[in-house]
Amino acid sequence: MTKNILIIPGDGIGQEVTVWGKAVLQEVATIFNHEFSFDEALMGHAAIEIYGIPLPDETLQKARCSNAILFGAIGHAKYDNDPSLKVRPEQGLLKIRKELGLYANLRPIILFNELLNASSLKPEVLRGTDILFFRELTGDVYFGDKHRSEDGNTASDLMIYHRFEIERIARKAFVAAQGRRKKLCSVDKANVLESSRLWREVVQQLAKEFPDVETKHMFVDNAAMQLVKDPKQFDVVLTANLFGDILTDEASQIAGSMGMLASASVGDGPGFFEPIHGSAHDIAGQNIANPIASILSAALMLDIDFGLKEEATLILNAVKSVLKEGYRTIDIADATSHSLKVLGTQEMGRIIVKHLRQMVPAC
Repeated sequence: MTKNILIIPGDGIGQEVTVWGKAVLQEVATIFNHEFSFDEALMGHAAIEIYGIPLPDETLQKARCSNAILFGAIGHAKYDNDPSLKVRPEQGLLKIRKELGLYANLRPIILFNELLNASSLKPEVLRGTDILFFRELTGDVYFGDKHRSEDGNTASDLMIYHRFEIERIARKAFVAAQGRRKKLCSVDKANVLESSRLWREVVQQLAKEFPDVETKHMFVDNAAMQLVKDPKQFDVVLTANLFGDILTDEASQIAGSMGMLASASVGDGPGFFEPIHGSAHDIAGQNIANPIASILSAALMLDIDFGLKEEATLILNAVKSVLKEGYRTIDIADATSHSLKVLGTQEMGRIIVKHLRQMVPAC
């Protein structure tokens, strides 16, 4: 198989972890005799520093010409500390999703048994958790009209959804549920928000086409509580852009760390694969960031965009093997255990690549 892959490291630790997402893709290409060609482009603060804008035309053009994109992270403390700045790194991420027609963000919450003690939740609550989030990406308050009054004392953001936006991601979620435990939970705030009432109405109508899927609806505040009370109850979770952004960050603690969670943004164009964590400038350049989320994002790319399930499974098994042998980055290390081997970003990346090679005969 021949594929063109664009690497966009982005900002902060994104530049450190994408090195290892790319490395496992290169190793898989060697093992399975694929031809993966790689190109690189700027986005976010890194692009603003050079071009003055967060998404240069060159990056967008390269993205359109690629088969898939592996992204790192976006953001910088400079913008967090000055909300008045008009040009911001996150604008690049929102624009590329919109331009490529990426309307569905898939976030698998996979719990590795070896990391049961890495979470702040009790192991007996967590064990057996396997959730797939579908977060809508092109609507909601992120893209609605924004307004600030002339005196600067009043601000508003329009939370807007169109029926077609809800229907297309809901259909993907229902299809995914059919291949899993056949349970779908749609999360909204229909008791308060008109956009959520439309959301619930569309999902209820579409559910009739999928009678084999058990469909339920849950208000977002209750869903936030239920995620930490009984995460095993969830199979596929479907929700809007803002709610999905918040709930998936909460759910990262089920897996022990945001450094463990991959995501895929899919739709009409090439898939966009990234860790759910941010740029984490407070730890950037210190060789302590967890590269596993980027590595698992590469596995999602192989599975979802390229249909290479065997190759994706090999990466997942290599990660499992490394964790089983007690290797950890600092974010997932249990401070009470003295048998763990805590590694830096580069060391963890290298050992996962090494395990990939070792597992080939069994594969």
